[in-house]
Amino acid sequence: MKRILFTIILHALMVVNSNAQWVQTSGPVDGYVTCIAVSGNKVFAGSSSGGVFLSTNNGASWSSVRNGMPNMLIIVNTLFVSGSYVYAGTTQGLYISSNNGGSWSLINMGLSGLDVLTLAVNGSTIFAGTHNGMYFSTNNGASWATLNTGVPSYADITSIVVLGSNMFAATNNCGLFISTNNGANWSAVNVSFPNNSPVSSLVKCGNNIYAGTSSAGVYCSSNNGTNWFSVNTGLLSPSISSLAVSGSDVYAGTYDSGVYVLSGGIGSWTFLNNGVNSSKVTALVVSGNNLIAGTHYHGIYSSVIGSGSWIEANNGYVESSITALAISGSAIFAGTNIGLFLSTNSGSNWEMMSNGLDQYYIKAIAINGSNVFVGTLYGGVFLSTDTGSSWVAVNNGLTNTNVYALAISDSAIFAATGIGVFLSTDSGSSWVAANTGLGMYSIRSLAINNNNVYAGTDGGGVFKSTDKGGSWTPVNTGLTYLYIQTLSISGNNLFASMYGGGLYLSNNNGNSWTAVNNGLPANITVHSLAISGNNVFAGTYSGVFMSSNMGSNWAIMNMGFPYVPCVISLGISGNNILAGTLGSGVWMNTITGVGIEEKSDIANINIYPNPFTSQTTINFSEYQNNSNIKIVDLQGKVIKSMMFSGKEFELEKDAMQAGMYLMQITDDKQHFTSKKILIQ
Repeated sequence: MKRILFTIILHALMVVNSNAQWVQTSGPVDGYVTCIAVSGNKVFAGSSSGGVFLSTNNGASWSSVRNGMPNMLIIVNTLFVSGSYVYAGTTQGLYISSNNGGSWSLINMGLSGLDVLTLAVNGSTIFAGTHNGMYFSTNNGASWATLNTGVPSYADITSIVVLGSNMFAATNNCGLFISTNNGANWSAVNVSFPNNSPVSSLVKCGNNIYAGTSSAGVYCSSNNGTNWFSVNTGLLSPSISSLAVSGSDVYAGTYDSGVYVLSGGIGSWTFLNNGVNSSKVTALVVSGNNLIAGTHYHGIYSSVIGSGSWIEANNGYVESSITALAISGSAIFAGTNIGLFLSTNSGSNWEMMSNGLDQYYIKAIAINGSNVFVGTLYGGVFLSTDTGSSWVAVNNGLTNTNVYALAISDSAIFAATGIGVFLSTDSGSSWVAANTGLGMYSIRSLAINNNNVYAGTDGGGVFKSTDKGGSWTPVNTGLTYLYIQTLSISGNNLFASMYGGGLYLSNNNGNSWTAVNNGLPANITVHSLAISGNNVFAGTYSGVFMSSNMGSNWAIMNMGFPYVPCVISLGISGNNILAGTLGSGVWMNTITGVGIEEKSDIANINIYPNPFTSQTTINFSEYQNNSNIKIVDLQGKVIKSMMFSGKEFELEKDAMQAGMYLMQITDDKQHFTSKKILIQ
């Protein structure tokens, strides 16, 4: 017997794919643009959940640049460019990039556990303002030390600006501070803004310094902070989020009244909101002849300075967390934490459907004929009879308005709430509690199969009702975790995912359960499930996993994602699967051809054992003469290629991880065979 040793170093999880890849749709865009920074012709935008974006054409188009940042929710508080480095201060520390955001590294030595709010540079020293005072670095951020002489260690440092030989630091809770020796010592600036308003932004314009406050408008000092005077004439809002300067003009973004300009830095403010769909402007920056504004929930806008008008600049800027997906024909509904969006052209365009719905956190979407129902946090259930164009609340009898899931069977609508299940048989006009035997559990998921209704609870496991919610009994035999994240059913196959406990399957109406986690990371939480035929898709914080045999084996399916996404919702639209992510909107992949297919033109090839744990034997019934043998991962990447002559060899597991592979064999007559190899 001939032994062939393959030395293969692979990722811990293999990828399911033929040629299918994930492609990002155009949205929805509902994110919070937290900050913007400019370096030459490059504009960087920080977000509340999507990481960092880069534009090289003044905002005409954007690309995500977050490689190296965690895929979990991360808020980018501030961006700062110094020389060839880009710094991102986040809720999870400070990151640095030396290649324009192409990759990021965490530089938290001395900043561990700190929320970095603002950054500035003076000479060779970089300053970082945090929720716990001031820090500095003299080695490009490699290490940090506290710098709080004169500044309370509990100060929230929100903005730092350098004016000549002086430095000013603004705080949320301690007023203004000044340093005349590069931050070595600080002293409080003798100024008291009305209502002790926090200072959100500082900028310099000529010899003046301007302070934007959260509730007292804008103040100016022309003598290095000794005296301050208000410059609020014309401002319709005292809530200043950000300030920017172009020449002698000062621009102000407000939390509730859009953008203003103070021409020449004096006189009255002029309203500049023509074309901006959001009054909540959260970030402003000047890039060449353009003013770029980040907003709350409506993305980015750009204006040619002096034009007085704005255009939307969200091409490629996709930031939204998709909490729910539902499909009806060509209509794709996507729920987010601020409302509902609709696409009727496979995600090429998205429209917010908010008339009557307000800005509720959408947790569930269910469709019954022409009726579309959404379950919200704090708002209960809403109904639309016109494909989402308008909405009405339908909460009569619904005593808990935290609705986590909806399920429909004929005329019966079930709502999973923070306390129990509610039932409506009149399209939501009225609701009654349906909790007999269910206890006071919070219900997180629902599934229906014929007369059986299943409820996944937060701590009580799975309950079943055989009389449409009239009574419930627990069905937990075999479950080792009782905190249920989601339920999904197809025929007799009922899947239940656990918080930190993986995935379980019952094929006898919940009477018993079996763990089906082969190929899934240990203790994973599956946040969403979708089933199409024999294919089961699982959305996790490690991306998407796919099983082509009803959960017996799983393989990762992340081809096309630029980074590993947090997938929190899934949906099936014809031959496409949709993935709703945490921070990166909706992505699409094709179902056709996603599975793993075997092809055999060479007779009698035996692989035993298969699955295997350490090694397996490959046996040919006929002698092979210079056959080309390849080991291929399920992404299509050739891991090893060799020529083989003989009838049998042993394949060692070596460094290959648990998962599925393909062995492709082409003999000297160009006959082709593809065989699955499964490592346990």
